[in-house]
Amino acid sequence: MQKQTYFLIGLLLLVAACRKPSTPGDPAAGSLYFPPVTGTAWETRPPASLGWNEVQLNNLNSFLQTKNTKAFIVLKNGRIVVERYFGTFTADSNWYWASAGKTATALLVGIAQQEGLLRLSDRTSQYLGTGWTSLPPAKEQLITVAHQLSMTTGLDNAVPDDDCTLPSCLQYRADAGTRWFYHNAPYTLLEKVVEQASGKTYNQYFQEKVRNRIGMNGLWLRTGPYNNVYYSNARSMARFGLLLLARGNWAGTPILSDTGYFNSMIRSSQSLNLSYGYLTWLNGKASHMLPLTSLVFNGMLTPNAPADLYAALGKNDQKIYVVPSQQLVVIRMGESAGNVQLAVSSFDNELWGQLRPLIGY
Repeated sequence: MQKQTYFLIGLLLLVAACRKPSTPGDPAAGSLYFPPVTGTAWETRPPASLGWNEVQLNNLNSFLQTKNTKAFIVLKNGRIVVERYFGTFTADSNWYWASAGKTATALLVGIAQQEGLLRLSDRTSQYLGTGWTSLPPAKEQLITVAHQLSMTTGLDNAVPDDDCTLPSCLQYRADAGTRWFYHNAPYTLLEKVVEQASGKTYNQYFQEKVRNRIGMNGLWLRTGPYNNVYYSNARSMARFGLLLLARGNWAGTPILSDTGYFNSMIRSSQSLNLSYGYLTWLNGKASHMLPLTSLVFNGMLTPNAPADLYAALGKNDQKIYVVPSQQLVVIRMGESAGNVQLAVSSFDNELWGQLRPLIGY
């Protein structure tokens, strides 16, 4: 018995000696740095300390400038490694998120569900009333909050204005859950669902549950007759990306404590477009679909990026990329980087083609 005890003690000491020591901010340590909720303090880390290729960093800066970038931030373990502003844009400048704000809405719906204000299985008509579409009642009753989150309402996108949320614009194309299409109007109406469920305006609920708790600035603003778009500075976008990397927690405080919901948000939400979760784009899947088409393409969304990347993507190349395996958050704000102005564009793969040799993953 005594020999067995000595053997176990020796084995434990050997394992302890062989373990790689971890340092704060090391991915092996499982810890993340979070900037204070108030003020402008944010710890930085030099690229050279991570072994990043500084020659490639210069190439990246030139690339970003030629691609109409206004702001670019890279976080590693929560600390700022790269922060660049171009032209007259500064750290205090605000810019629109476009459809990258969809992922913020997904997070907010998850918070509303954890508070018992709604369920994903609820019919949308419970919050918007019957007749919120032009569908026959039986077809309208098929649409749930989950269908709005996964872009599978079945509503027809081939209308004169697919941003229009009036009942006359919301017409039948297929039964809910049987067709995926990137359709803005059903997404936009999630705002009204949250307002009806919470009894607060969308801005009030978002500020109370997310923005103020993680130190963001910004506001949801109506653009045009229908769309509600978030505006903030680049560091606020980075704060939201860090919240996503931390899986809904901020410095030990749960913002979204429903881990089941968060897991569903960053996994395939349906079998039609494997690269789409709850209003969040997913890399590393066997196939993907894109906005404005019902075609399915083989291969993952962004081949140059790590397979575990998930992202909030907006028109004119507004980007929030999250890579858990590398403990990375990458933010890009600016004008369109090319001719394609959709949420997903060729710029995604071009940018990660620049980041890959820089980071060396």
